[in-house]
Amino acid sequence: MTEVPARFFDVALHQRACREFTNEPIPDDDIERILQAGTHAPSAENTQPWVFVVVRDDTTRSELAALTQRIWNAGAREQTFSRVEAKLAADVDGGIARGLGGAPVIVVIGADTSSGVHPKAIASSIFPAVQNVLLAANALGYGSALTTLTAAAGDELRAIVQLPAHVTPMAVVPLGRPARALGRPRRRPIAESTHREQYGRPW
Repeated sequence: MTEVPARFFDVALHQRACREFTNEPIPDDDIERILQAGTHAPSAENTQPWVFVVVRDDTTRSELAALTQRIWNAGAREQTFSRVEAKLAADVDGGIARGLGGAPVIVVIGADTSSGVHPKAIASSIFPAVQNVLLAANALGYGSALTTLTAAAGDELRAIVQLPAHVTPMAVVPLGRPARALGRPRRRPIAESTHREQYGRPW
């Protein structure tokens, strides 16, 4: 078996959404390290279309939280509670009610459509960067969460953080120190989703 730093697997296997944060500030150096990890993700034809807006301002964070709450209460909450395990749905609900968990930093991540990225490759060129951001935050002891709900109101989200027309909002990631310890996420065994050579042949 190939030897790799155990720390990577510790980070990757403990990555989970954090929906309640302390108000401890995040230094610029840590933000830069987290975003640098994001920019080292793959993208279609190396177009690197990611755009990050780091929001610390209280008023702007409140506007982002209010927009998220409005979309949630307009139907997303009802749909989630009808589809998702009650405990998880309640956790999401609580995080939104707390204003994106009360995170001291909110990162709005967009895609620069003028970068040359093909329209069909926008998501596949942005979400690996988002995942790197989540992992890097975890590695530095911060909590985070991938939120796409807010991006559903693209024009309103764009207006809050003044994104130009050629930047499409894709995700919102709250960042901060977790207010409580985060356990390991529950995942199905890989044997349930892995096949050998052809679909249907058990791993």
